[in-house]
Amino acid sequence: MPASPKIPDAVSNVACPFCGLVCDDLVVGTEGGRLTVQANGCAIAIAAFEGADGGAGPRISGVAASLADAAATAARLLLLSRLPLIGGLATDVEGARAAGRLADRLGGVLDHMNSAAFLRNVMVLQDSGWIATTLSEVRNRADLLIVAGGDVVSRFPRFFERCVANRETLFGDGRTCDVIFLGPGLPAGTTLPGITPTVIPCDVTRLAEALGLLRALLAGRPVQAEGAAGIPLATWKSLAERMKVARYGVMAWVAGDFQFPHAELTIQSLCELVKDLNGEHRFSGLPLGGSDGDMTADTVHLWQTGFGSRTSFGRGIPENDAYHHSTARLLARGEADVLLWISSLNETRTPPSTGIPTIVLGRAGMVFEREPEVFIPVGIPGIDHAGHLFRTDRVVALPLQRLRPSTLPSVADAVAAIDAALGEA
Repeated sequence: MPASPKIPDAVSNVACPFCGLVCDDLVVGTEGGRLTVQANGCAIAIAAFEGADGGAGPRISGVAASLADAAATAARLLLLSRLPLIGGLATDVEGARAAGRLADRLGGVLDHMNSAAFLRNVMVLQDSGWIATTLSEVRNRADLLIVAGGDVVSRFPRFFERCVANRETLFGDGRTCDVIFLGPGLPAGTTLPGITPTVIPCDVTRLAEALGLLRALLAGRPVQAEGAAGIPLATWKSLAERMKVARYGVMAWVAGDFQFPHAELTIQSLCELVKDLNGEHRFSGLPLGGSDGDMTADTVHLWQTGFGSRTSFGRGIPENDAYHHSTARLLARGEADVLLWISSLNETRTPPSTGIPTIVLGRAGMVFEREPEVFIPVGIPGIDHAGHLFRTDRVVALPLQRLRPSTLPSVADAVAAIDAALGEA
């Protein structure tokens, strides 16, 4: 076998897999196998790259084992299962493809750990559609960005730097973009690069009420309300006028931050407002997500099956059901009898508490409340092995580089070992 190519002491143009932006301009030092983010890192990237643990090996019920033995034990558990649940799914394209093939072979269920939030968007898209844009369009065209609820700064630390604060665009220099927050605004002590945002501190749980008021104002309908979502009418009138004069307006939101009942209806109201604006103006939505590889897993499984998360192969064909095939429900009702949990990007995203046999393909360094029956530490895509990850807008799958020597298998390799053991069992 030819020797692996030598990794330089510093690698440029590194893509970061730890949030949905997948920023691809990092400079990462690799001297001595220790990773240091030397340029263009954010708090999430620095912690994830520099805290990467490459040690430890497989365990069976807490006892050290070889990969072959761990895979064989996992295969035996899966063969005895009536309905295996393949959850977590925080991995790259190849890992997601391997998980899909395994679910098909075993008659199992696929459900990403972030699917509850992700499906808030999917339900709107299925029911009434939306008009959405891309990060590149925001960077090059937007002159008004409205952030509807949520904490974009903490979840996507470089979003404003890369997509809003830039002055150079495809069309020349000097672009400026007004930023308006609907909701809590910036986290305490946070500033934006070269941007002074306007904050309308409305009650996010009542955001749909405010969006309905804005739609009425834009349509020229009579409004008798004195305000909406705790904010006076005059403020909403001013916002409506600003929206009407935008050359390219964008409404951004993070579905994962809408943690209240029927949040999908708020997202639908937001998307209907964007449609209304497009009658005479140019406006787009920007759903932000992609953490823990959720956009990647969903995209891959759409290719493979026509469905995304919460898809079951239990009857020999892919069947999607957002209610019946959720991880929480399957575990609470005892319908799933083996859990295969995949989490290669964040060691804190451990499996949910359950009494059923659990197999974990997880990032090294994971600490469990209950030791799983099988734990196979896997490499981190973009650190221990190459791969691809989809960006939040699904426009591109960015390539991930291998940054250090590692003996850890990728998720795809670990699943392949289990798959091979299934054939021998």
